[in-house]
Amino acid sequence: MRVLVTGASGFIGAVVTDALAAAGHTVTAMVRDPAAAPTFAPGVEVIVADLLQPATLARAGVTRGFDGVCHLAALTRVRESRTAPLRYFQANLTGTANLLTALEAGTERTGVAPAFVFGSSCAVYGDMDLTGVPESRRPDPSNPYGASKLAAERLLGHQAGTGLLGGVILRSFNVAGAALGHFDSDDSRIIPAAVAVASGRRDVFRVNGDGRALREYVHVGDMAAAYLTALTMAAPGRCATYNVGSGVGVSVIDVLAAVGRASGRPVRRVHCPPVAEPQALIGDSRRIRAELGWNSPCSSIERIVADAWHHGRAAGSTGVPPRQRNVPIIT
Repeated sequence: MRVLVTGASGFIGAVVTDALAAAGHTVTAMVRDPAAAPTFAPGVEVIVADLLQPATLARAGVTRGFDGVCHLAALTRVRESRTAPLRYFQANLTGTANLLTALEAGTERTGVAPAFVFGSSCAVYGDMDLTGVPESRRPDPSNPYGASKLAAERLLGHQAGTGLLGGVILRSFNVAGAALGHFDSDDSRIIPAAVAVASGRRDVFRVNGDGRALREYVHVGDMAAAYLTALTMAAPGRCATYNVGSGVGVSVIDVLAAVGRASGRPVRRVHCPPVAEPQALIGDSRRIRAELGWNSPCSSIERIVADAWHHGRAAGSTGVPPRQRNVPIIT
């Protein structure tokens, strides 16, 4: 397949890009900032475009037509979205609309209705305590990030209804670990922050409350496998939604203990006042396992943390993966 990956500079996007190339697909990686582009697998085409500037999409060749699209470009920080809702809706909804418009032009040109896999989030479900939440649960996002993702999901569903593409929505929970030379260097997330403390790049890990709130984690390699599988299952005129997670609840305290075991160093922590958050947010991913045959062999917290530790430590104090450098760009 000829596959376009948006958000290819991001943690998940980079792994998906290289996984597609390893599987033999012809891959185009779309980045907004060429200076931040990692080194991709040999043969990956890199284009520069901005989803909020439609003219750049045409110039970069997004309208040429693709067999498949993995759309991962987004703003993703829940707390930040509360102070910048317009920015989040512009990036996550307007950006998606502009991409779909460019792809429609490609379909009109080539007659090919692409498989469109959209990276969504469990944030669409809301902030209530949820264990075993299925895709059929009525979404009720409580922050602009989740609301913008849900709006983009609905837009994709309507566009799929025209028959101009086949849609698959992947609602991820907490994606972590490392794969194919790429790792998560965003210290605003739990596992990278804990690794930064264990490696001496940060002084202390701040735990909200008692640290017993449960979340589920999925290894980035398993997440990439979900994208590859979904591309082959999307059917024009339809849009399917799947949770993608391990289904296992893990507390912050459990994460810190796992980082301590992987690193051989205790993770220094301080307890801060609790914040308003659900005590449990764990999904039901049986549907993707049953319908797409997906599984998550790498998604134990021990494996996720071990991979994050070994790759994160190798990056040193800069937080930049060893493979990352400027790459030739096609504009």
